[in-house]
Amino acid sequence: MSSTAAEVVRLLTVRGETLAVAESLTGGLVAAEITAVPGASKAFRGSVTAYATELKHGLLGVDLTLLAERGAVDPQVAAEMAAGVREALGADWGIATTGVAGPEPQDGQSVGTVYVAVDGPSEALPGTPRDGKVVPLRLNGDRAEIRMESVRSVLALLLRELAGEQTGNERAQDTEQNGGF
Repeated sequence: MSSTAAEVVRLLTVRGETLAVAESLTGGLVAAEITAVPGASKAFRGSVTAYATELKHGLLGVDLTLLAERGAVDPQVAAEMAAGVREALGADWGIATTGVAGPEPQDGQSVGTVYVAVDGPSEALPGTPRDGKVVPLRLNGDRAEIRMESVRSVLALLLRELAGEQTGNERAQDTEQNGGF
């Protein structure tokens, strides 16, 4: 269990919000990292490992034309996976990973090309989707290293989004719950 995953679970729990995960190249590693945190069940709704391209459309609602034209390793695909899992599993937040861990290139993309995405609640209109955020990564290393860095990167992206949206009241509540002043 990473400290980033623990902090994500802590912030989600304090906020009373939930998370769903869509994974491709990470094959369930993000969900495993989150569920290794004690108390994760308070915030974690579940995950979809859509490793096969057609599952990205069938289970997560990724646009079929987008997949046909650009392939599964694409920033818009990552964004649609995050939004799709959020909707499919009824979560406040959705995160996604898609990319090429190797050993061979895929969809015209080189090994180490990864996109991580987050989609969360709108501040303007509660209950409406907000613009998701996608971060492109160019990772080095072997297959295992690329997959693990993808896990770290998507959790760090979510943590930045959660920490950036934490209100003063939530910070005070969190401090109080953790014995601070």
